[in-house]
Amino acid sequence: MSRPAPPTVTRFDLSRYLGTWYEIARLPMRYEPPDYTDVSATYSLEADGSVRVQNRAYDGKGELQESIGQARPLDASDDSRLEVTFLPEGLRWIPFTKGDYWVLRVDTDYRTALVGSPDYTFLWLLHREATLDATTRDAFLATARGLGYDLSKLIQTPHTGRRTA
Repeated sequence: MSRPAPPTVTRFDLSRYLGTWYEIARLPMRYEPPDYTDVSATYSLEADGSVRVQNRAYDGKGELQESIGQARPLDASDDSRLEVTFLPEGLRWIPFTKGDYWVLRVDTDYRTALVGSPDYTFLWLLHREATLDATTRDAFLATARGLGYDLSKLIQTPHTGRRTA
């Protein structure tokens, strides 16, 4: 049985979303091993209107890892639904190599965000700082649960104080 895709933020302001975010929690994904710590994502606007995505984290050996990608809105009238690719620039034309990055909730100050995929497989809780108070964290995760995301395998991202951004 398929479910309808989750709703995204209305009147989303991509320019306010740009900058650095720290991953507070995530659902498991093969591109980000469970032992990664200090995960950050920095978004910046490119001259062509796309968004540069710089993900950084420390791996289990304590080595800094980085991936650079590109995001574009799926629809010119809705910046809250993006597709992201981390393929090298010359290969980004290949079909079926982009992932969905949908902003499901963001607070009014653009300090905390919940991002997921429309197939309910991927989910990230992000904050402008490496720590997030439990009340806000629980409220955003309740939103995810209410939308239908299974949080039983949620990974709380450790932050050790090492800078990635």
